Amino acid sequence: MASITIRNLDDSVKKALRRRAAENGRSMEEEARLILGLELRRDRSLEHGGLGTRLRKIWADSGLEDGLPVPPRTEMPRRVDFGDEGDD
Repeated sequence: MASITIRNLDDSVKKALRRRAAENGRSMEEEARLILGLELRRDRSLEHGGLGTRLRKIWADSGLEDGLPVPPRTEMPRRVDFGDEGDD
C-alpha cells in the first residue's frame, strides 16, 4: 500500500480530524483514509450523474421510454362495500 504526507494542513482541520477520529473510536490516520475513500467514491459515482440521471438512463436503455403498456379495461370497476358507512 502507498503512503502520503500532507504538509501545510490547517490547524483547525487537524483538530477537527482528531475530534472526529476520537468520536468514531479510530486513529487520525484511519479516519483520514476513510474520509478520502468515501469522498473519492462519491465523486466517481457523480461522474455518471446523480441517482435520477442514472435511473433515467436505465429506463431509457430498457426500451420503455413511452411507459409500460397498459392493458385495456375489459370490465366495469367493482363496487366497494364499506360496510356500515353512512348508517348512524
